[in-house]
Amino acid sequence: MRAAVYRRFGAPQVVRVEEVPPPSLGRDDVLVRVHASTVSAADHRARSRSVPRGLGLLAAAGIGAFRPRRRVLGMDVAGVVEAVGGDVTRFRPGDEVIAMLGGRFGGHAELARVPQDGAITAKPRNMSFEEAVTLVFGGITARGFLNQVALRPGARVLVNGASGAVGTAAVQLAKDAGAHVTAVSRAANAALVTSLGADRVIDYTERDFTAEGSRYDVVVDCVGNAPFERVAASLNPGGALLLVVADLRGVLLAPWRSRRSGTLVTASVGRYRAEDLAHLVRLAEAGRFRAVIDRTFELPEIVAAHGFVDTGRKRGNVVLTGLAGRRSHAG
Repeated sequence: MRAAVYRRFGAPQVVRVEEVPPPSLGRDDVLVRVHASTVSAADHRARSRSVPRGLGLLAAAGIGAFRPRRRVLGMDVAGVVEAVGGDVTRFRPGDEVIAMLGGRFGGHAELARVPQDGAITAKPRNMSFEEAVTLVFGGITARGFLNQVALRPGARVLVNGASGAVGTAAVQLAKDAGAHVTAVSRAANAALVTSLGADRVIDYTERDFTAEGSRYDVVVDCVGNAPFERVAASLNPGGALLLVVADLRGVLLAPWRSRRSGTLVTASVGRYRAEDLAHLVRLAEAGRFRAVIDRTFELPEIVAAHGFVDTGRKRGNVVLTGLAGRRSHAG
């Protein structure tokens, strides 16, 4: 099968399209013919080994120290079930699905393997594969963090880095829960995040949200520049700081900060769950969650896709298509 493969860490040019063996199928596995994936910030970090400060050793354990442990990137897929293992009961060939592969990666290929009890669910019926895959990486990450707080109607939520894959999902999920949402983003992205439900937009090039005196029940940091010591005064008593991106110090101190401050501070998304994907699908089918696609690249354009993600300027998701090969199903 064709796949985007990297054999060393580095710039986008280390990724090449090659023929590789297809994944083996275990008794509990679902084999998905991939129609779309995304090139995410996680792919950028894994390929370049550019990780938050202090996390180099942990990253080496996951992605490799001197060379990549997993040569095919891609944390999410949307596609059609090609085959199932003998013990699989939830899916059958021909089903249209979306799935989060997580740290196993493997989505930038014609075929991807997902355990049937993993984060896999039916694709939204009203979305194309390219649209549906945008629910996965950003959506399940935002959902995993927001699951850890009780969002009540009227709660004040600030999303720092509101125009990325996780940020655009967090804005939509918080708004759907009835929250008043403040988005921190560049002025050029104000119209986008407002269309997704943001009630207010702060241009971080003009104003520091922590210096305004406003307080929030929840701060979602999708950038990595809003540690507890910077935002503590901006949190209401009993509030929450959700560190989607954090350095080693932020990760290690999060439990201690929570105990000492009475504020929930967490850098853990928790386990990726099929029920969270299914929730996103229900929202999408009801018109309450929108796909946000910046650009779409074909598999042969994988180097250009990585190059664009490396700029740090993508809005929402960068989608990778042209993966399914000649035996693809109509969708």
